[in-house]
Amino acid sequence: MLNPNLEEIELSRGEYEHFSRHIILPEVGLNGQKRLKAASVCCIGTGGLGSPLLLYLAAAGIGRIGIVDFDVVDRSNLQRQIIHGTAWVGKPKIASAKARIHEINPFCQVDLYEARLSSDNVLDILAPYDVVIDGTDNFPTRYLTNDACVLLNKPNVYGSIFRFEGQATVFNYEGGPNYRDLYPEPPPPGMVPSCAEGGVLGVLCGMIGSIQATETIKIILGLSNTLSGRLLLYDSLKMKFRELTLRPNPIRPVIEELVDYEQFCGIPQARAQEEQQRQQLAEMDVQELKLLLDSDINDYVLIDVRDPNEFEIAKIPGATLIPLSEIEEGLGIEKVTSLANGHRIIAHCKLGGRSAKALSILKGVGIDGVNVKGGILAWSQEVDSSVPQY
Repeated sequence: MLNPNLEEIELSRGEYEHFSRHIILPEVGLNGQKRLKAASVCCIGTGGLGSPLLLYLAAAGIGRIGIVDFDVVDRSNLQRQIIHGTAWVGKPKIASAKARIHEINPFCQVDLYEARLSSDNVLDILAPYDVVIDGTDNFPTRYLTNDACVLLNKPNVYGSIFRFEGQATVFNYEGGPNYRDLYPEPPPPGMVPSCAEGGVLGVLCGMIGSIQATETIKIILGLSNTLSGRLLLYDSLKMKFRELTLRPNPIRPVIEELVDYEQFCGIPQARAQEEQQRQQLAEMDVQELKLLLDSDINDYVLIDVRDPNEFEIAKIPGATLIPLSEIEEGLGIEKVTSLANGHRIIAHCKLGGRSAKALSILKGVGIDGVNVKGGILAWSQEVDSSVPQY
């Protein structure tokens, strides 16, 4: 309700006290606080971005917040997903988020959608809300969210993060551009690593999530100078902001219906290709690797294709580090060739995907190898629990 009947909205005495620092702002005032109370916002994701923006939107007095997420809290989330706590590990993120929101703002209505967003449910979920906030971390859901907002004519407050850099803007607002004007086509699967693979500075999430919350509040209050038509880029290492102008593409395809966004982003094709590559590789599980390491057999070389910083965190005894990036560039192939010298090559990574890719590259130059299924994570879970998980 971006244009509510303010005469019908009343604040309780408790709300006057709770939001007094807002109400005394000339740009907000009593009417602005009533607008915030009347507004409804749907946040997709309660992860790195969703955590801070949900906290600030609840604290600001948003009257109704919808949360879409199907994941549970993991200990690795707590470095950046500040809405969750250790007591909620293993429990649904949406329940954790609701409990924290009500600790901050007991006047807020919180709607929970414990579901994976899809073309079948997205329009029904987003339809009741005034503003949609994209706190996701994958391309299929970003395109799905964008297209649904276009069809429903709703503002889409966007943010994304990776390692030390983030970006934010507002899509589909007052005739401004949408996500497809920034990214007409998705990148090839695997080209952009996830936060689980590439890492992310925890406080970066707070910066970008706070910007998203700010833009959401400005839209609700009807304030000017939103990020619509502007892409804000932030480099936390250099502590610098840059801004790029975004404009609607006059020849972009008209969004008339939702599609299969996994297919659109090439996910099934990539999975099929990976599975085909895996089937062409010999594999062993971590129990078989343990038996081999404990035996007197020495006709093999175990290589670890993770990044050096990962190798410092955890390692399997006897493994030699040769990062996948070096194998892709060719230097690592020379190292493997030198190590092989009549020995079998056994490769592992964190989960098994990067080592399979490395072995496929080596197979192309005539070096066969064996992939360790589940990687060092499976080793920690099934063989040696003293090896840290990350």
